[in-house]
Amino acid sequence: MDKLARQLKLDAERIDVHISSELEQRIEASLHGVSPQREQRRVAPQRPAWFWVTSSLTGIAATLAVIVLVNSPDTTEVVPPGGLSPVVFTAAVPVIDWKTESAMLTSPLQQELEDLQADIKKAEQMVKRDIGL
Repeated sequence: MDKLARQLKLDAERIDVHISSELEQRIEASLHGVSPQREQRRVAPQRPAWFWVTSSLTGIAATLAVIVLVNSPDTTEVVPPGGLSPVVFTAAVPVIDWKTESAMLTSPLQQELEDLQADIKKAEQMVKRDIGL
């Protein structure tokens, strides 16, 4: 490795490079002509004060509307003109008949554990028999 390092040093000393004055001027002009770009901040658009007031009021109104709709009774009574009997509308909410069964996961897991323990005991016995214990 020392031989290679010596040879590389000798080769590097023999390199003779000359830069023409024209090329040096072009390089200098390029270096001085380039300036680092300034980071431009993005200015967030300013919203007027009434924007926040109206958006808050809109949110409150929407919340109140949802509360009223959720807590309203399921029936609506409409009285037709002319003294006829009132008509009652009932909200049509479908009833879902859930057929569920509790899952029995402990029994299969317990059986699997017992099977694994039995396999380990068999493997232990086979190893003991093979090594002569």
